[in-house]
Amino acid sequence: MEQAKNIKLIALDMDGTLLTKDHEITPLTRQAISEAMEKGIHVVLSTGRWLQSCYPFAESLGLQSYLVTVNGGEIWTKDKELVEQHLFDSKKIEQMYHIAAGLGLTTWMITTEQVYRNELPENVHELKWLKFGCESHDPVTLEKMIKELSFIDGLEMTNSLPTNLEVNPEGVNKAKGLEKVCNMVGITMDEVMAVGDSLNDIKMIQQAGVGVAMGNAQEAVKKAADDITDVNNADGVGKAIRRYALER
Repeated sequence: MEQAKNIKLIALDMDGTLLTKDHEITPLTRQAISEAMEKGIHVVLSTGRWLQSCYPFAESLGLQSYLVTVNGGEIWTKDKELVEQHLFDSKKIEQMYHIAAGLGLTTWMITTEQVYRNELPENVHELKWLKFGCESHDPVTLEKMIKELSFIDGLEMTNSLPTNLEVNPEGVNKAKGLEKVCNMVGITMDEVMAVGDSLNDIKMIQQAGVGVAMGNAQEAVKKAADDITDVNNADGVGKAIRRYALER
């Protein structure tokens, strides 16, 4: 892009984006985030992770804004106060689990309290569900799963890796979560820079004023983005922040 916009909020995906393959944040990226916050720019984690697995990173960065978690299923303040929540019908969780198990996929399903891996709890209908995820390294099996889920109404399907599938209630995504955050802080999506690498990042990348794909992003994400930065292991996020939010 030829001219940087006036960025007032930076939305960052975590896995494959903010975090290296070792789940660390590079010093250059930490420094760029710190400089952005000193300029009064909101820095928001916008992730498929649930609160418990992303909050320690928000703390280590000293973030002062909101967190968009489970692909927009929840929005939290930096003090862990819940702002918004979108729950899944437990019958659909049960249905998706049985389809995935029948195909031999590994599963993880997130409630408001914990993550269930490869198991369906007996009290499934008493719990508050946020997200369904499954994984297979066999593309054919994954395609079968996608086809089966296409017969179920009310699902929002994305992924966070080419080998997995993530499902939220229809209409729940990172872009919608960020729109809510923008309304709360009094800015527009045109003043947002969004950075990501997977299909669950596409909508926020398309709707942000500046949408940036990681160098390691899936091809569809690169096509949807305004620009492509370096890979996650080589300061991609820090370089994007410097280019679009700091060097003006």
